[in-house]
Amino acid sequence: MALFRFEGREPQVDPTAFIAESALVIGDVHIGKNAYIGHGAILRGDYGTIHVGEGTALEEGVIVHARPADKTTIGKYVTVGHGAVIHNATIGDNAVIGMRALISDYSHVGEWTIIGEMGLVRNSQEVPPGKVAVGVPVRVIGDIEEKHRMIWSYGKQLYVDMAQRYQVPGAFEQIDLPPK
Repeated sequence: MALFRFEGREPQVDPTAFIAESALVIGDVHIGKNAYIGHGAILRGDYGTIHVGEGTALEEGVIVHARPADKTTIGKYVTVGHGAVIHNATIGDNAVIGMRALISDYSHVGEWTIIGEMGLVRNSQEVPPGKVAVGVPVRVIGDIEEKHRMIWSYGKQLYVDMAQRYQVPGAFEQIDLPPK
């Protein structure tokens, strides 16, 4: 894994978390138990602070940053889809952030809220708990139902399990292709 100290600020990572070798974790970043930080993810706590909660999955290509002397907080059991960007925002527990979504400065996404793919949560926008929000900018189109909780609980557990599977010796190894 690629962990970097920056001006004395260094990552704090629970030993049960998985961080892909191609991910960059820089500075004041706190990663909780059983978190999954996917390939190519970038977490820049160089002049701000980032908290990633227990069981949270930041899928491949996710970018997380915070403003100077400020913070980005991602709660427990959050799923952040491939290529999403979270900048100086707060994401509540069990939320789902769709692929390529953008969560902007000072915004807040409530617990058990789903932000649809490519959704834009604008600067200082608040999306209440338990809602489904989509669009550019996002607007609430419905409430979370039990079926959503069941589907997403299953998906969240997949990534908690994946964080452990990647750490099994011999499960994830670089290989060389045979010569042509």
